[in-house]
Amino acid sequence: MSVLSVEGLGVRYGELVALDSVSWSVGAGELLGIIGPNGAGKSSCYDAVTAMVSRQGRVHLRGEDITAVPAHRLAERGLKRAFQQNAFFHELSVLENMLSVMQRTAGSSLLAAALTPRVSARRRAQAARQAGALLERFGIDAHYHPRLPAEIPYGTQRLLSIALAHGTGASALLLDEPGAGLGGADMQRLTDLLLGLKQDGLAVVVIEHHMDLIMAVADRIVVLDQGRQIALGTPAEVQRDPAVLEAYLGRTQ
Repeated sequence: MSVLSVEGLGVRYGELVALDSVSWSVGAGELLGIIGPNGAGKSSCYDAVTAMVSRQGRVHLRGEDITAVPAHRLAERGLKRAFQQNAFFHELSVLENMLSVMQRTAGSSLLAAALTPRVSARRRAQAARQAGALLERFGIDAHYHPRLPAEIPYGTQRLLSIALAHGTGASALLLDEPGAGLGGADMQRLTDLLLGLKQDGLAVVVIEHHMDLIMAVADRIVVLDQGRQIALGTPAEVQRDPAVLEAYLGRTQ
């Protein structure tokens, strides 16, 4: 059974058709890649899935129709998204950023803090340990935790953005170009993280321009071109598809 599935997704901006009848699904422990030339409709696809734009079609999460669920209620249902640009609370430390997305666990009311300060302190300490463990799970070493996001390397910032999107858990995680600006050791760390998330049983969807990365981690790949879905298959199948070669190279082989 698929964790996240979309059927007939369509997006229009006036007369412009940004996305035309796109359908795909992703299961637990599977990574689905979404690729295509610039302007193919990849970001519109994510915006449609997460109810950020008006769209046609249906979206299901763990078998439940969530088409009518507004964008701000999707995360609590387990559908989470990391955007292409890093988004942090820049005045907070790396650890405090993670604590901020765990606020339901870490938080306590002012009244509770005043009446039971020892319990509140114990809960805060427990939450800090949990936040630190989550950060390390996403490849962010402990010596970065007290620093501000702007003070850590760019590659680690990219991992932090994924960690914050995931938070304390997700059923499906959508990542928008996580490899942007990365290379060498940073790209390997990202590759290892994505493979690890699959092993954890998470359903992962990745928009990516780095073909080496997506071919290494994806189980199946959706190819978009001018808003249309032109291919869906394994990396090997997609690489041989004449329509994909035409879209990327302007010719068939």
